[in-house]
Amino acid sequence: MATIDGFRYDTIPGSGGVPIHVAVGGSGPAVVLLHGFPQTHYMWREVAGRLSGDHTVIVPDLRGYGESGKPAEAGDDTYSKRTMGDDVVAVAAALGHERFGLIGHDRGALVGVRAALDHPDRVRYLGILDVLPTLDTWDVLHGVDAKIAWHLYLMAQPVGLPERMIAAVADDFFASFLDAWDTDGSTFPAEVRRHYIDSSVAAVPSIVADYRASAGIDLEMDRADRAAGSRLAMPVGVLSQDWGSQLGFDPRAIWGAWSDDLTYEPIGAGHFMAEEKPDDVARFIRSLAARAGS
Repeated sequence: MATIDGFRYDTIPGSGGVPIHVAVGGSGPAVVLLHGFPQTHYMWREVAGRLSGDHTVIVPDLRGYGESGKPAEAGDDTYSKRTMGDDVVAVAAALGHERFGLIGHDRGALVGVRAALDHPDRVRYLGILDVLPTLDTWDVLHGVDAKIAWHLYLMAQPVGLPERMIAAVADDFFASFLDAWDTDGSTFPAEVRRHYIDSSVAAVPSIVADYRASAGIDLEMDRADRAAGSRLAMPVGVLSQDWGSQLGFDPRAIWGAWSDDLTYEPIGAGHFMAEEKPDDVARFIRSLAARAGS
């Protein structure tokens, strides 16, 4: 099991009692770091260490990933971002933090957005790394350019076939994302790359369920919030690659439709920016915390 140096580990019940594996370190105002796909909490190891001097840093494995519980998919809500966000709120509260900053990468960012919309009294600030909201992700994918997100369509299919297809070539499937999204091919030491692949191979059904929810219940929730005019009430920061110029959208405008207190920063890094440029990511988080008065 990969662990963050100097952090203690615990297992805390999340929503519905699902066990959430979490690393905790440092002291001061709380910030929760949520990982993306196909990774675990370990992706934050460098950033977490940099923040722990003046923050209590809480780094869970999302439900369905890493060492956290992987309940069988039982209806749409098991892996909805609302349920996963409730896990985060429960873990932070169990650790004594009713309010906290929340930073998410990729899938973790989608959980963060939902948690911030559902629990604006808990989330002091929200940081987003390299993703769009669920509703907008589907809206910007058109024609042949959508092939960049082919895995979204595969894992959106009904229960059964995508799980079997992925399981048949699981090592290659997960490795393909680590390799394709690593800009210079040197972000992951061999043992880290192996950890992510092995952890993901052991979690195929729950990872597919997470993605399937984003084509169903998560999309419905975003549509309902858009119709109701719901917005993110806290300072929001977005750190992203320049996907917009490739796919023809304006990420700043997209996020501006969800937030009145937004900063958007491009970064010259690949998708796995927390590992490629941890100093830049830690600076981004500190700046966002300062905006929120932390």
